[in-house]
Amino acid sequence: MTASRRRQHGFTLLEVIVAFALLALALSLLLGSLSGASRQVRDSADSSRATLHAQSLLAQLGAGEALKPGRQQGSFEGDRYQWQLDVVPFADPLAARAQLDPGAPQLLDVRLAVRWGSERGQAMEWRTLRLAPRDINQVVSP
Repeated sequence: MTASRRRQHGFTLLEVIVAFALLALALSLLLGSLSGASRQVRDSADSSRATLHAQSLLAQLGAGEALKPGRQQGSFEGDRYQWQLDVVPFADPLAARAQLDPGAPQLLDVRLAVRWGSERGQAMEWRTLRLAPRDINQVVSP
């Protein structure tokens, strides 16, 4: 027999170490991308829940009592989601020229902000206009 036939065929220790290093690198990249995907799913779920709470709160505005200008604050799910509602009269630039009927309904600018964390992107804001009856005791300035 020749010397080349007696030599065993297989991998050297260096080749095995390089293969394990490449495998470890590939697995760490894969786990990193999976971690990013799970974070995006969690962020999406949080913003969806915030949207549902905001829709619920906005749907209740003016249902039980007349909507009035002012600021309200509260929370959902045991302080997980904090909200702040600002209601101010809508500043219509054409209203200064028109004669206002004291009994006419008023247009209110409603802003709702919901926050569920301190990081950027963990807050949402909604803005809408609502028509509300005017307070008969309120003085209308010409």
